Amino acid sequence: MGIGTKIVKAQIEILNDNTVITEGDKITPGQASLLDKLKICPFEYKMEIKKMLMEGNVFDAAVLRINSAKVCEIFTKRSANITALSLGSGYVTAAAAPHLIMNAFKNLAAISFATDFSFPQAAALKAAAAAGPATSASGPAAAAEKEESEKEEEEVEMGMDLFGGDDDY
Repeated sequence: MGIGTKIVKAQIEILNDNTVITEGDKITPGQASLLDKLKICPFEYKMEIKKMLMEGNVFDAAVLRINSAKVCEIFTKRSANITALSLGSGYVTAAAAPHLIMNAFKNLAAISFATDFSFPQAAALKAAAAAGPATSASGPAAAAEKEESEKEEEEVEMGMDLFGGDDDY
């Protein structure tokens, strides 16, 4: 095999580093006997999993590649779906409660801006809005928009009673 060796104190020493076998090569009988004498087993067996059976259910091998980051990502998406479903249906859940409270605060702040009623948090918002840059629309396009919005604001009497005052009980 052309490997430089010497015998020292009843042991064989290899003088230089040598590559006996590389991955994918077939082993000759001489290489096998040398590796056996050196107590080297260069073989490695690997199983490729295609499907997994657990409690009577068959799962794809991709299930084994799930890590904690993937679980957190899936949980976040599903909790967002639950929140959206709760908000859309009107059924209050713990996930939707913060959104409902924030929407209630927004409504109170809007009422505070439109009326003289105020509370400390709304006063802080009013102060921040006053300190911000002023936005003003000018020109013929802004005047036309203002006229259209005034026409839309006119109330139309529909003759509907919210509480059913016309019941014939």
